[in-house]
Amino acid sequence: MSSSFPLPLSENEEKEYVELMEAGDPNAKDVLIERNLRLVAHIARKYTGPNTSQEDLISIGTIGLIKAINTYTSKRAARLATYAARCIENEILMSIRTSKKNKQEVSISLPIGIDKDGNEISFNDILGTDPDEIVDNLNLKFQVRELYGVIDKVLSPREREIINLRYGLDGQGPRTQREIAASMDISRSYVSRIEKKALSKLRSELEKYE
Repeated sequence: MSSSFPLPLSENEEKEYVELMEAGDPNAKDVLIERNLRLVAHIARKYTGPNTSQEDLISIGTIGLIKAINTYTSKRAARLATYAARCIENEILMSIRTSKKNKQEVSISLPIGIDKDGNEISFNDILGTDPDEIVDNLNLKFQVRELYGVIDKVLSPREREIINLRYGLDGQGPRTQREIAASMDISRSYVSRIEKKALSKLRSELEKYE
């Protein structure tokens, strides 16, 4: 898959585009992203397995790449590609850890037996709920409610539908871009473009709340 991406920049080309980006050239950032996608694919391939799609990891790694480019300056000793590789890998690892944590949270809510009244009980029931955890859960609910409000406010109906499906906000679990494309009878690349545009809108709007 990485062979379908443009070749990476040479060290001199990279330096030139970083300087252009710092000078305010908006096209320079796009070039830096595009010419480092092969690096994203290379790193994503290392973590692809039975439960992780390379396609999904490339999407996640691209977020890490964009973060790297947004925070990189020519004053750093390391090359952008070296710095970006760490950011891409961190983003992918964080996503994998979150996914594993979510699976563990689901497993402790599964029934493990029946109480004396005939009701199903889970590990969650046995462990109980700490008062501090209740406060954390309430804060999370407010954050989720705020996110749904932003989604309704800034996204078009199609963007909203794809984001809901992609990240499981409809309660049915996250879908891959390929699954969404098949269900909506559109191409996977079109789903990817809409998803990236929608995430950019959400990111810009949520920054106002920080």
